[in-house]
Amino acid sequence: MVVCVDGGDPAYFDHARSAGIVPNIATFEEQGFGAIAKSAMPSLTNPNNVSIITGTPPSVHGISGNHFLDKATGAGVMMNDPKLVRCESVLAGFSRLGARVVAITAKEKLRRILGKGVDLTNSAVFSAEHADVCAMGEHGIDNVLDLTGRPLPDVYSADLSLFSLETAVKLLQNDPPLLMYVSLTDYIQHKYAPGAPESDSFFAGLDDAVGRMADLGAVVAVTADHGMNDKSKPDGTPNVVFLQDLLDTRLGARTTKVVLPITDPYVVHHGSLGGFVRVYCEDRTTPEKVMNIVRTLPGIAEVLDAATACAQLDLPPDREGDVVVIADAGTALGSSEAFHDLSALGGHRLRSHGGLAERRVPFILSVPLNDEYAARADGPIRNYDILDYALNGTTAFR
Repeated sequence: MVVCVDGGDPAYFDHARSAGIVPNIATFEEQGFGAIAKSAMPSLTNPNNVSIITGTPPSVHGISGNHFLDKATGAGVMMNDPKLVRCESVLAGFSRLGARVVAITAKEKLRRILGKGVDLTNSAVFSAEHADVCAMGEHGIDNVLDLTGRPLPDVYSADLSLFSLETAVKLLQNDPPLLMYVSLTDYIQHKYAPGAPESDSFFAGLDDAVGRMADLGAVVAVTADHGMNDKSKPDGTPNVVFLQDLLDTRLGARTTKVVLPITDPYVVHHGSLGGFVRVYCEDRTTPEKVMNIVRTLPGIAEVLDAATACAQLDLPPDREGDVVVIADAGTALGSSEAFHDLSALGGHRLRSHGGLAERRVPFILSVPLNDEYAARADGPIRNYDILDYALNGTTAFR
């Protein structure tokens, strides 16, 4: 059982552990294994979920954001089409060899790319968001609401994740697969800081579910796709650098195009404001001009040309911008102020991700590592190592 806690910043786990909210996860770390890993970059949902299920960085699988600019057409494209994924996933590989696998994602946006290549003859891939319309032919399962006995959850709720976890527990009880992957939603973490009653309640529910998974005999692995940081000013207003507006003022309109890889259908979560943007240069400007301007701005952690970004961050060159801009922990990046509807934040402080500051993620296994992987764990660990460690690196399998 591999659980990806969307937006599961280690700060939430640290608080929950010290407050006694997650006794099962605390036991996993004490008796199994616990560490801090790094996520893939950008620290966003789609790139990291695909990294986790393939065991590879974006330079290999090709998913470099939730959204990207297709250079051939000049159009923005959501990165949820399986055709954009360039390698086979571990889930697909197991199913191809006849094993039963299940992938449950809270949000529908991930369902098709998580399911690429999975043989649904004996397996299932579906989302909690659309659990009411699951069909055997398309998803490998039906009657999901009957399975859980719970109503369809609202997409903007903690219950979307808890529904996903409960469905996983029911499947483990009734028809256990060899391998199950469950990806949650970060709605709570975008809205509430560690220690808030709402986040405490959510992590208590997560802990209860993974505890029952372990009680049913599963090896449970917990990681996250990215962390989360507060990106607001002391007065509570979002701390945002609107990069398109600034570049238009300094270089002229239509000389650059700022693309926001965090963009997805769930703008209430973050208003498309994150910690990583790509800048594309038109004929009248150059990457060097853009970089010289952006380096002078407050709140900027890194400014990289395309080749350097790809080399340092393991990104696919053909899907990269001319300039990569990464914000610091307390700053968000936007395009034009008029583009972003900040009313969608509903009065909450802006909490978001995408940059280097949101790469730290938990890496937890319910059982101890074998000697080989215990030695390997002394070196760097990535969240996309989790399937390798869970399948090959524990004392549960000989």
